[in-house]
Amino acid sequence: MLVSRHPVLENLGHIKTCKPTSSSSNNVFTGIPVVDLSDHTVAKTLIVNACKEFGFFKVINHGISMDLPNKLEAESIKFFKLPKQEKEKSSPPNPFGYGNKNIGPNGDTGLVEYLLLCTNPGDHQLHSRNSTNAIVIPGIQESLQSVVNEYVLAVRNVACEVLEMIAEELQLKARDTLSSLIRDEKSDSCFRLNYYPPSPGLRASSNAQSLIGFGEHTDPQIMSVLRSNDVSGFQICLKDGAWVSIPPDPSSFFLNVGDSLQVMTNGRFRSVKHRVLAGDNLKSRVSMIYFGGPPLSEKITPLSSVMEEGEESLYKEYTWSDYKNSAYKTKLGYDRLTNFQKPSAQ
Repeated sequence: MLVSRHPVLENLGHIKTCKPTSSSSNNVFTGIPVVDLSDHTVAKTLIVNACKEFGFFKVINHGISMDLPNKLEAESIKFFKLPKQEKEKSSPPNPFGYGNKNIGPNGDTGLVEYLLLCTNPGDHQLHSRNSTNAIVIPGIQESLQSVVNEYVLAVRNVACEVLEMIAEELQLKARDTLSSLIRDEKSDSCFRLNYYPPSPGLRASSNAQSLIGFGEHTDPQIMSVLRSNDVSGFQICLKDGAWVSIPPDPSSFFLNVGDSLQVMTNGRFRSVKHRVLAGDNLKSRVSMIYFGGPPLSEKITPLSSVMEEGEESLYKEYTWSDYKNSAYKTKLGYDRLTNFQKPSAQ
């Protein structure tokens, strides 16, 4: 997920839809790699293989007490259950803040309410009213802001640990080649809380389009860390184009390869397309996603230490700022890397 303040130009081309586009959530996939972070030697190989095959994996023994995400989930639900006029004190998202059904500026919609928050490492007291650097969202409770700060720090550390294992396995020049980009005080990172309200009887009374909670897309950043409660609905698209449902696991974290990491590995890693379907749920689905991005001025290009002798780059060099400016002129399902591929790679 991206955030931008730039004007919108609608572009419907290059939307690559996975198949089938059925709204069924019954195709449960149990083959997602599970990585035990306590076993460093085995973990780094599993992670790299998972990034190549799926662009997605689950981590266990991650060192984060479940009290933290449980507390954040409870605080999030308190916010989303506030009266509409109270929540709208934090809207519209520009780009940070509260949103309801409208996802981004290009006409995408879904059965979701959300909070999008700035989480740059330079803001040590994220969103605190006492911080001169923070982006303060009106209407956000101090208790929610506080637990977001703590949670983001914890999952950022997990993302960095994983990126350093990737660097080791790929034999990059420095162990922090990737992790330093999201630890940088100018890192352009963000955090999203999604709330999918209970929807009993929805499937019997709706068409397929209205069943979309959050439309299909890839995450443009380097790596994303996802955690949700025990309500299903999250799906990924496999290499063969099939949509499969991922069983929820509130005690674990799921990590997504982003577009930027796909480019930095010259296509070896796969930025996974994913979506959320609304279902006949008696309970709300709550998810929390940290998006680890590089500084706006960072040049995104395949790493020389990954390339084999004589191998050509599949992508043009661009900055993260260039990517955001381009991506925010498009709808969610647009294949955003198309604009940055070299003609020979298309």
